[in-house]
Amino acid sequence: MTCFSFIFKRIGCSGQQSDQHLEDIPGIENVRIYSYKELRNATGDFSLTNKVGEGGFGSVYKGKLKDGKIVAVKVLSSESRQGVPEFLNEIAVISGIEHENLVSLHGCCVEETHRILVYNYLENNSLAQTLLGSGCSNIQFNWRTRVRICIGVARGLAFLHEEVRPHIVHRDIKASNILLDKDLTPKISDFGLAKLLPPNITHVSTRVAGTIGYLAPEYAIKGQVNRKSDVYSFGVLLLEIVTGRCNTNTRLPYDEQFLLERTWNLYEHGEIANIIDTSLTDDLDVDEACKFLKVGLLCTQDTVKLRPSMSNVARMLTDEKDVNLEKITKPGLLSDLMELKVRNQNNVNDPHTTSLVTSGHGSSLLSSENTTHASMTFTVISD
Repeated sequence: MTCFSFIFKRIGCSGQQSDQHLEDIPGIENVRIYSYKELRNATGDFSLTNKVGEGGFGSVYKGKLKDGKIVAVKVLSSESRQGVPEFLNEIAVISGIEHENLVSLHGCCVEETHRILVYNYLENNSLAQTLLGSGCSNIQFNWRTRVRICIGVARGLAFLHEEVRPHIVHRDIKASNILLDKDLTPKISDFGLAKLLPPNITHVSTRVAGTIGYLAPEYAIKGQVNRKSDVYSFGVLLLEIVTGRCNTNTRLPYDEQFLLERTWNLYEHGEIANIIDTSLTDDLDVDEACKFLKVGLLCTQDTVKLRPSMSNVARMLTDEKDVNLEKITKPGLLSDLMELKVRNQNNVNDPHTTSLVTSGHGSSLLSSENTTHASMTFTVISD
């Protein structure tokens, strides 16, 4: 019980009841509790030189513990106001989830207003910085490597959606949340973090969406989130991995700027192979790459109920299910959302019109730029 001693002291100091029995929380005995001082020392006082990432839920730092272990330290956004028992209860649930394609939670800090998570550090960073990033990377993403990454992410997400109880909707599937270990095994990060934040903190819910290119239409328009919203985001990610392109690139000619729209247009004209990453050479299987692109289009269909489950996605990627037997309908396109933006702007003075999606800075969420500080009118978790 020594590792909980400081927790009891902090509860007493913060005015909460000191007789709360944290040991009654199922699974909490498996969670390592760190002090704030310990993590501050490990990260060099959370120095910018140790900062390795930032997202809607907070900032991530590389740290070195007293025993020499290298860890990733995620400082959650200040909007996380849960009490100690509630926070640790959610942490216990997340820490008990184990899968080859999910990042492992090592421990946490819950001291005063600080809410910090400690993960194992992964050597090869994220897909956003290696495969899609503009910086230099020594990693060679040949076709077989990309296949393993796609299938691994699909299996990890299927596990969260269908095997974990209660089911977990990630809400932030994107390239920067797919981390790679030394063997380039993909690990989904940030799963379950939405459960650590109050449901009424709607602007944090929107931060989960990240870049507009990953955002499912029903999330953007109605604020409704379910497992099929994750499927849509995975579909976009799948297209990115096969093409080696970010979902939005405003430096390209306009008709090529939006990856999903470009892929759909090529598919309609029977030319989908033209968008496969041209850097893929020796081990490229063109038929398999086209199959993956078709699965990506299936996942991003505008009609939510037509999108496959993640377990079926995994089956299609591994040839257990034939994607060619599936009818692919039009995806939810960024251009359609932009048209909605225009309509909303035209109706801005209409008292009967309510803007559903606006940013914290007064600009629409339906911008092609990043919207990491946006806010929604409401967010509904549905399934």
